[in-house]
Amino acid sequence: MEEPTTFERHVYKNASVYHYMKISLDLENGKRSFSNAQFKQLIISALKELYGEVGAAFPFDLLKFDPSSLTAILRVYNKGLVKLWSALTLLGSYQNEACAFRVIQVSPFLLALSGNSRELQFGESSTS
Repeated sequence: MEEPTTFERHVYKNASVYHYMKISLDLENGKRSFSNAQFKQLIISALKELYGEVGAAFPFDLLKFDPSSLTAILRVYNKGLVKLWSALTLLGSYQNEACAFRVIQVSPFLLALSGNSRELQFGESSTS
């Protein structure tokens, strides 16, 4: 007789050290031009406003920034994800102009931010 096969289930908690956030900035009075440094400084000021000088020293990286759409991809340590997210959410103004950060996607894997299943468009592709 054959012995029954055994099944082992392995569950891994997040092995990644970082989380990646895709964010966008909405300004009340239309678009402004931002450089990479200005956009990162805005995020640092949001951290400083909520968490003080210690929050302003919080480590994160601006991996990619698109000035035309004011969207960016940030890399942050897992332990600081909630702090960064809350600081971005609670920022309400920039130079006396109402603004809001929108968190579009968050993932422990950078590759997951390359596509958004909510934006997929299904349909017939035209072939020539």
